[in-house]
Amino acid sequence: MTKPTPDLHKLCTQIRRDIVRMVHSCQSGHPGGSLGCTEFFVALYFRIMKHDPRFSMAGHGEDLFFLSNGHISPVFYATLARAGYFDVKELATFRQINSRLQGHPATHEHLPGIRVASGSLGQGLSVAIGAAQAKKLNQDDRFVYVLMGDGEQQEGQIWEAAMYAAHHRVDNLIATIDYNGQQIDGPVKEIIDLKNLRAKWESFGWVVQEFDGNNLDSVIAGLERAKTLAGKGKPVLNLMTTVMGQGVDYMMGSHKWHGVAPNDEELKKALAQLEETVGDY
Repeated sequence: MTKPTPDLHKLCTQIRRDIVRMVHSCQSGHPGGSLGCTEFFVALYFRIMKHDPRFSMAGHGEDLFFLSNGHISPVFYATLARAGYFDVKELATFRQINSRLQGHPATHEHLPGIRVASGSLGQGLSVAIGAAQAKKLNQDDRFVYVLMGDGEQQEGQIWEAAMYAAHHRVDNLIATIDYNGQQIDGPVKEIIDLKNLRAKWESFGWVVQEFDGNNLDSVIAGLERAKTLAGKGKPVLNLMTTVMGQGVDYMMGSHKWHGVAPNDEELKKALAQLEETVGDY
């Protein structure tokens, strides 16, 4: 029997509950970026990608996703669990000893849905390019998606990979930047200002579009549009504007919540703003 399609707006709220509870329970993790990217993950896994929760590492005939900014693992794990890759109850083991849900995704734990260890910033785009080229060699017409952070654009490997993908016409690749303007040490523009990021990527030979990453309908429409832009000789980049900490008022827009766990009282405040919708783990 086909499972009914969940209410995606309610699912976003539930996954935000998962995120703050996971990070609070171990008093470690990265809630800010995870909360900000919730709509993106829900859109990708519940509307956009062709994927199978039974999971094979090769993913032949499926769309593939790679998380480059691996520190936002809470939203990745919560989405995978809610999509049926593993039992939702396992979210309670986040960052615990011998858990498969480590702070940064790792392949040696054999967690379904994880195809590459990530968290050392700057590497995810290169991995995604390799996977996209492999699909072309195997005559597999599905897409490869990758998510990066905006602070991550300060890494030199990103720009080497950007040149490579455009030069080799890797046009089955759809990359997205979480453009929230914050990184661990402060506002991105104060650490290393990215200036006109769209112009930079376009000058490197990519097709670039922008959309609101905290409006679910805009995310879905933007990702659908990206698929129509792909396959025409150029890789595609989405500049996705988000708010760090979206959904929890005292976290929103502040780099201070990049990697800080809420205490007991802060958790209560967060959960009061995020109604339980499809059931806590």
